[in-house]
Amino acid sequence: MPSIRNIAVGLPIKEGHLLALEGFDPSRELAFLRAIGGGIEFGEPAEVALRREFMEELGVVLESASLLGIRENIFTYEGEPGHEIAHIFAVRSAELDSVPLDAELHVLDEGSPVRWVPIDDIGSGRRTLFPDGAPELLATLVGG
Repeated sequence: MPSIRNIAVGLPIKEGHLLALEGFDPSRELAFLRAIGGGIEFGEPAEVALRREFMEELGVVLESASLLGIRENIFTYEGEPGHEIAHIFAVRSAELDSVPLDAELHVLDEGSPVRWVPIDDIGSGRRTLFPDGAPELLATLVGG
């Protein structure tokens, strides 16, 4: 039986841009953005998981992490159902702030591209950001 996965993800912002992973679901022919982060391990607080995931995925330390909200994300990816409880954080990192807006990073453990994306391009039928609820929480950070 499939299970619900608890995740912690962060929304780094710089000069009107969000740093996000770029993905593609061939089963839906959908290009999308995903907040950076990953699974919370048993007994691990969400913020600790978030900081660990940023270190594992991008090799960076977060100076701050503030919980924006918790959202349920029920989805299909590559034809398979998924169900997540997402802890979504506002994050700050001096290391990420030093990354140029035109840079392309890659997730260290699996290679997915990570880029600064103009926040104005997210939502309203333009670029889709997952997990569900992340675009609305992002809007609270930028006053939208």
